[in-house]
Amino acid sequence: MGIMKEFREFAVKGNVLDMAVGLIIGAEFGKIVNSLVTDVIMPPIGLVIGGVDFKNLFVTIKDGLTQAGPYATLADAQKAGAVTINVGTFLTSVITFTIIAFAVFMIVKAMNKLRTENPKAV
Repeated sequence: MGIMKEFREFAVKGNVLDMAVGLIIGAEFGKIVNSLVTDVIMPPIGLVIGGVDFKNLFVTIKDGLTQAGPYATLADAQKAGAVTINVGTFLTSVITFTIIAFAVFMIVKAMNKLRTENPKAV
């Protein structure tokens, strides 16, 4: 069997198409969760712990060449060429990952339950 024919058979199998659809939906779901965390969850948390803006929660470990610190925002520090540890960005990513991982866990758990209840349904 020729390589092109094998590839065609592989590419048109339902599993490959299902995977492609899943990847596209997953990427968009990630954007929604990221917005949820960045725009909805983190601002109230920042307010509760003393008005912290997580987008600008960073530690400068070396001042920039064009301007010395302190810097009002992370963008200012980056523009000046400062070396920073971006704590707020990291915390936001951890929370986003946790929400996505939990959502995937719940989907897998539901699929496993369906498989055990009715093996032909899945």
